Amino acid sequence: MAKSSREIKRRIASITSTQQITRAMEMVAAAKLRRAQQMVPSTRPYFESLHTSLGILLEAAQQRDVEVPWLSSAGDSHCLIVFTSDRGLAGGYNAAVIRRAEAFLEEHPTAQVVVVGRKARDHLSRKGVTFLAEFVNLGDSPSPRQAWDIAQVVMDFYLHGLFDRISVLYSKFINTVTHEVTLRTVMPIEAGDELVQRGRESGFAADYIYEPSLDVVLESVIPLYFQAAVYESLIEAKASELGARMVAMRNATDNAGELIRELNLSYHRARQAQITKEIAEIVGGADALES
Repeated sequence: MAKSSREIKRRIASITSTQQITRAMEMVAAAKLRRAQQMVPSTRPYFESLHTSLGILLEAAQQRDVEVPWLSSAGDSHCLIVFTSDRGLAGGYNAAVIRRAEAFLEEHPTAQVVVVGRKARDHLSRKGVTFLAEFVNLGDSPSPRQAWDIAQVVMDFYLHGLFDRISVLYSKFINTVTHEVTLRTVMPIEAGDELVQRGRESGFAADYIYEPSLDVVLESVIPLYFQAAVYESLIEAKASELGARMVAMRNATDNAGELIRELNLSYHRARQAQITKEIAEIVGGADALES
């Protein structure tokens, strides 16, 4: 029993150290999540406003019969941009995105893949998937410059005809404990889609004069729209990652506390059994001396 008590005590000490680590990681994730949460509501209005402006431009292009090369595509070759984290310990956050990416690749086996984050890169590379480009170590505060670097690489390949459609796969941040895996097609911009509808319903009936021309303005705004889509996906994915990590570390801390309570109970039972055995041996020895 004495050896068993020592083993239990040693295990309690080990789990206590682990609990301290998970509690510290939870606090770090919570601090980073607060910063990310402030960025999410600030990027969404920008992207929505850009949606509306682009809708107005596309509506004008349709009315004036201006040909927009990004408006539609006859081909069906795909490019998938997958956003995951560089680190683990985030519950099922990465697994959910990777499962959706695998389902997309089963449906479109010839699709080109651009990965953002080590987890998607490592998992898909083990499956034999080759990447058009990869971006890792972006940090916990993605910048517009990082989004522009990703968007520029993908847009260059798109304009050279390497693929016909661009989709982004990321986790949309809803709240601290809820995030939703989202697959969104950003290129090409289909005629009659929600962008053009936003332009019609925006309330702006003015007859705009575009300088130097409407097609030149579109050539400037559409890459900006794609960059904004990539940046929004980066911010949403990072907030979802930090929220998932904070919840996972909180659950790990709670589980460690429950296990420590159970081990303490086992330790006291073992100690009680040991003491009872020692008392019984003493009483037995005393009886032997008396007889």
